[in-house]
Amino acid sequence: MRVVIAPDSFKECLPAEQVASAIARGWRRGAPDDNIVEVPLADGGEGTTVALTEARHGQLHAVTVSGPLGDTVTAHYGLVDDNRLAIVEVAEGSGLHCVPAKARDALNASSYGTGELMLAALAHGPDTLVMGLGGSATTDGGAGILQALGARLLDSQGKDIPPGGAGLAQLASMDLKPALDRLGTTRLVVACDVRNPLLGSDGAAAIFGPQKGANADQVIQLNDNLAHLARLVQAQGMDMASFPGSGAAGGIGGMVAGVLGAELRPGIELVMETVALESHVQRADLVITAEGAMDSQSAYGKTPAGVSALAKQYGVPVIGLAGKLGSELQALHDSGLSAAFSITPAPMDLQEAYAKAADNLEQAAEQLARLVHSLSGGR
Repeated sequence: MRVVIAPDSFKECLPAEQVASAIARGWRRGAPDDNIVEVPLADGGEGTTVALTEARHGQLHAVTVSGPLGDTVTAHYGLVDDNRLAIVEVAEGSGLHCVPAKARDALNASSYGTGELMLAALAHGPDTLVMGLGGSATTDGGAGILQALGARLLDSQGKDIPPGGAGLAQLASMDLKPALDRLGTTRLVVACDVRNPLLGSDGAAAIFGPQKGANADQVIQLNDNLAHLARLVQAQGMDMASFPGSGAAGGIGGMVAGVLGAELRPGIELVMETVALESHVQRADLVITAEGAMDSQSAYGKTPAGVSALAKQYGVPVIGLAGKLGSELQALHDSGLSAAFSITPAPMDLQEAYAKAADNLEQAAEQLARLVHSLSGGR
């Protein structure tokens, strides 16, 4: 039997490649003669750089950049195809995981470090730069990225505005040309896993601001400041607010598409295409996918839905594994998921579940392998 293992990461627990390895180890215990192919995935959020770079046998590079609140963090970018393709993600330079929960500050968190990460990747002269948007700590509309790329965002006194979404209130003028020149002829393709607009009740501040530390008053302030930025961008003949996905990553989606001319792509589709998952799935007898929590939201742009839809095209069954399994999975089944199972063998708190995730994945995979082969008569 040929088994393709194509999971996402278990957020804040295991990266996708470790999830895939744990499932593969367990499956081999239960079915040692099977042909197993591991294809770790991501949907544009945390882990996208590693998943894409390793799948394409590229090279990861580390660089020190400014974290969301100014502390330095070590971020990674990937280079593949003799540096013709570069890969970055917002979560590496400006990720929510870079800030302890009690220190999260949506007003002051800046995307500047992601701009520095882009600069490091662009220094290699890639033809294409792929960028993942998920997992940001910021709501600055990508202003920090623009500043890092050389754009001048100035207040009424001609001084650089302060970092973060709060600083946008002081924005009086912009010179965007240096950032556009720095990107040059490099094609920018962005993996975007949400369709939220920049502004309003479904916008960047309202939907994602609270998880980044914003209270109700700060959500209103951030929305107003993003609207101010969008008006100034519009005055320069650019649109960063009118299209689905413009609210992704605290407005970075709107900026990269509207100002830098990026192509927004559904994250999981872009990742699956980049790692050539289809070539593996079309020859598979079974596909296994996984993510930390699998529920009704997983059907909308997440890895299990993307993998299931692809496998459905070739009539290949798909089994899902998750640390936490929701009750509403019909949309996933409709997309092509055959069945889903929780890997948690007994009640346990979150920290214990994190600590035992790899072992639980192995055990669940082994038992599934034994079941599948007993039902198929060993084929």
